[in-house]
Amino acid sequence: MCTVVVDVPRESAQPVRVLAVRDEDRNRPWRRLGEWWPEQPEVRGIRDERAGGAWLAADPRAGRLAVLLNREDLSGRSDDEVVSRGGIPLQSVAGSLAEAPVTRGFNLVEVDADGATVVEWDGLAAHRTRLAPGTHMIAHHAPDDPATPRVGRWLEEFRRAGIAEGDDWWGRWLAVVEASTSDPSASILRRDPHDDVVLESLLVCVATVDANGVDVREAVLSEPGEWDAALAAQLRVGAPARSQ
Repeated sequence: MCTVVVDVPRESAQPVRVLAVRDEDRNRPWRRLGEWWPEQPEVRGIRDERAGGAWLAADPRAGRLAVLLNREDLSGRSDDEVVSRGGIPLQSVAGSLAEAPVTRGFNLVEVDADGATVVEWDGLAAHRTRLAPGTHMIAHHAPDDPATPRVGRWLEEFRRAGIAEGDDWWGRWLAVVEASTSDPSASILRRDPHDDVVLESLLVCVATVDANGVDVREAVLSEPGEWDAALAAQLRVGAPARSQ
């Protein structure tokens, strides 16, 4: 299950900051951050090759970012009655997200220059939460829900760490991610058996969204599910996707 940390500024002129960790089967093919959707040529994202959708999508021109997390589905629909969740981030950044998508349950983090919203879809009903100013964590329950062990253990640590100054603003947050690996039961970098596959943390993305557009960068873990000291260097040199 993925993890997103988002900081909504208390002053409107300040940027929204995002750190997202993707958990997936290491054998499921995917593509790194790029322009993979000809029907949306302005969008960059992390593409799932099997279904063709996105885990994370950013439209720098529109100033929108969306990140998808799985959650429990209560609909009882069969596999033949649902479509891939990967289309959800693409619809979100295009401003065309359906009120009742025919997918399995998900949490969707939507970010623009004015703040962030979490859409919770359980397969039956959607609930939207506009996040208040401050730092929040989202996994597979409601925002900031301590029922998720890593949220209960590390949310206050992210809040205390705050945003670093300068271009490496994510440095303090990345230090919390590293520290979390000391507690396997609540680690942000994960290796979890789920539905006959093992879901592992594969990459970390950081993003800034403000009036100037979107800056999103990625760093791939050399060994899925384990801390990688090279993450900071990858994020520092990663080519941003930014435009007004």
